Amino acid sequence: MQSEILQSEWMSGLLSLVLAVLGVVGIHLIGRRIMRWVKSTDRLEDGRRKQVITLVQTARWVLDIGLTIVALMMILSAFGVDIVPMLASVGVAGLAVSLGAQTLIKDVIGGILILVENQYAVGDTVELGIAKGQVEEITLRATQVRGLDGQLYVVPNGEVRIVSNLSRDWSRATVDIGVAYEEDMDRVLAVLKEGVAAFGQDPLYAPDLLDAPQVLGVMSLGDWAATIRILAKTNPEKQWAIGRALRKHILALCEREGIVLPYPRYEVSVSDAASGNVWSDET
Repeated sequence: MQSEILQSEWMSGLLSLVLAVLGVVGIHLIGRRIMRWVKSTDRLEDGRRKQVITLVQTARWVLDIGLTIVALMMILSAFGVDIVPMLASVGVAGLAVSLGAQTLIKDVIGGILILVENQYAVGDTVELGIAKGQVEEITLRATQVRGLDGQLYVVPNGEVRIVSNLSRDWSRATVDIGVAYEEDMDRVLAVLKEGVAAFGQDPLYAPDLLDAPQVLGVMSLGDWAATIRILAKTNPEKQWAIGRALRKHILALCEREGIVLPYPRYEVSVSDAASGNVWSDET
């Protein structure tokens, strides 16, 4: 009789374990199917697609933890363990732990707010303090950001105070060009305006531009050059590629038009008091 009861408990525990494993596998299969559909469909905008991917990943993480806890309780109950006092103890212990785990609670609340407000999503390029790069994963506790140099930053959500999202809705490429003071600035501005207008109509770059590039004019006067700023409004995360291409285009344009782009130069003069001769050297 006792062996039959033990066998029944083992069968119940094994069934609970199997159901838990099947539930986790099912969650991952459904999540993978949804992710595949989200990445391949044309019905979603890029911003909405990133948000759905983030929500799916977070929901899968939460369901895995919740299903594991429920399966553990079912297994204990199958072996005759009264889980009601355990749940009450867990509640009391949870209250005690919560008083000492305020940072963790703050991180979870921050993660919920990030997801609800859609401050950023997986795939966005963000700046969170010293962490700057592409968001790889968001959980309720932390955000993982992959930097340009390959470093992986793990930022607790409770520590996120100011979010700089560099890939939301639209971006802007800023290009500063230093021009020699000897140049005719009116001519330089006219050449640059004509050149960037042609760049904006180039079929290779036009799809990534939301507006025609603008030459703002002389922005500052440096030690050896006058700085002219050019702005180009682009699709999200295209500002860096457009900026590189625009700099290359302007460099070729200035070389073709004979516009001097100076570099730092120093002139050193040496005099001989006896002979009165003066030698100068420019570097």
